[in-house]
Amino acid sequence: MDFRTAVERARRLQQLHAEHGPLVLPTVWDVWSARTAVAAGFPALTIGSHPLADSRGADDQEGQTFEEVLSAVRPIIAAVDVPVSVDLEAGYGQEPADLIAGLVEAGGVGLNLEDTVHSEDGRVRSTQEHARYIGGLRAAADNAGIPVWVNGRTDLFLHAANPSDVLDEAIERLRALEQAGADSVYPVRIQDDDELLTAVTSAVAVPVNSTAHPVKHDLERFRRLGVGRITYGPLLQFAMTDAMKGMLGPWAP
Repeated sequence: MDFRTAVERARRLQQLHAEHGPLVLPTVWDVWSARTAVAAGFPALTIGSHPLADSRGADDQEGQTFEEVLSAVRPIIAAVDVPVSVDLEAGYGQEPADLIAGLVEAGGVGLNLEDTVHSEDGRVRSTQEHARYIGGLRAAADNAGIPVWVNGRTDLFLHAANPSDVLDEAIERLRALEQAGADSVYPVRIQDDDELLTAVTSAVAVPVNSTAHPVKHDLERFRRLGVGRITYGPLLQFAMTDAMKGMLGPWAP
């Protein structure tokens, strides 16, 4: 993808976030799923680390190298004419500038970056450390002249025995990510909790990303709770797996 196209797609992704409340980005994992989502009418996509890994027989949580991920997403992005964001887990041990350079070279104009460092025994970055990394991504994208959409994710709720116990810390972290330059923030594991979602969406000015199940969840509910962006994580692929099993079951010996 040339520089002009990258800038145009990055700006289009920004525009879509402003126009839609929430913007739904189907989480895809190969050329077929990407083309199918675009044919269904979606103007932008995201590639998820979990479904991508599953489709390639690899493990999630950085079971692939950064180079392997780039090689896998390049043909997916090239197959569609819409902006594509890529889940880059915790960064694969890369410096922010190298992460942005690799993403842009592969055609991506958005990214998701989490605070669980899988290459270091699953430790969770501190608020300041994660904000510095997000800030580095913002600076690298600005230096490249491409307004890459940065979705700053926190796994604090995911790791907590009781998610409500870490609400204040999570809000502090999400605000720090916003101040560091994140275009949206992503607190995982609270998609079914109206109270926690409302607390988070009320606490930050940027769009809040929520995970959703394409069948079990309702778009209007997320809109009512103030969610600004929706991705499916692995749940679209899981739903399709269930549907495929149901169709194939009567044919099994």
